[in-house]
Amino acid sequence: MSERVALIGAGAMGGAIGTRLVETGNRLLVFDLDQDKVAALVAKGAVAAKSAAEAANQSDFVITSLNSAKIVDIAVFGENGVAAGAKPGTLVIDMSSIDPAATRELAGKAAGTGLRWVDSPLSGGAPKALTGELTLMAGGAPEDVADAHKVLKHVSSNYTHMGPVGAGQTTKLINQVLCALGFVAVAEATQLALDAGVDAAKIPTALKGGRADSALLQEYMPRYVERDYRRTGRIDNMVKDLNGAMDLARRTHTSMPLTSLCAEIHRMLTAAGLGGEDEAALMEFFKGPDKEQFT
Repeated sequence: MSERVALIGAGAMGGAIGTRLVETGNRLLVFDLDQDKVAALVAKGAVAAKSAAEAANQSDFVITSLNSAKIVDIAVFGENGVAAGAKPGTLVIDMSSIDPAATRELAGKAAGTGLRWVDSPLSGGAPKALTGELTLMAGGAPEDVADAHKVLKHVSSNYTHMGPVGAGQTTKLINQVLCALGFVAVAEATQLALDAGVDAAKIPTALKGGRADSALLQEYMPRYVERDYRRTGRIDNMVKDLNGAMDLARRTHTSMPLTSLCAEIHRMLTAAGLGGEDEAALMEFFKGPDKEQFT
């Protein structure tokens, strides 16, 4: 069944989600401050909206895919925001990765304006969105999470209700801890293999099915070996998520020594100007400085 969906935020992730929704027959209204990103979706069959309010007014579902809680707040509750145009009972599905506490505050504000709220952050990135194979972790009232699936089924193959509002974002932070540690571990192991003279390109095949096997190993060790720096994500976004995980750890008095070190490695890469690069750029950390600069 076709749904009427408003998409607020058409960046790398939002654009992929929007593309998939159009391709699966949904009516998509899109709003983003970057008109080039809007135009890219319009060319695929979406309809441009002049504001978030206009997009929401003509839709039953509103998806937000934005970079921070502050931006989500402005997009939903600011001037000409979603709340200004949405009909009572409209379901907002926030697919951004933001702080769980901020999510609960936003959901409370939404309830005060007659809107429903589900937080449904994702794992899998733009490539999985385009094929409808995202992993989604949802937080919200059971009936709202069930309604959200009417839209999210088009972009996901794994959709789990984790609990009340904020539970999805908490699960996403845990996901990011596991991913970040995995990225660093595979990069470190790749460099060790290269330095030791082993054909690192064969390692994913050699370890396939064993305890060390993982999706990250299979996807990223070949990229690390080839220095394939195609962007499917951003290091500075991982820094944001790891900062969120460490904030949560402080509030819950959870010791996370490895995550702390992993976050520092990501911060160092960001400080070196690589924040906008893919996790594959971790190899720049392990290969060391360009010695030609010191001769």
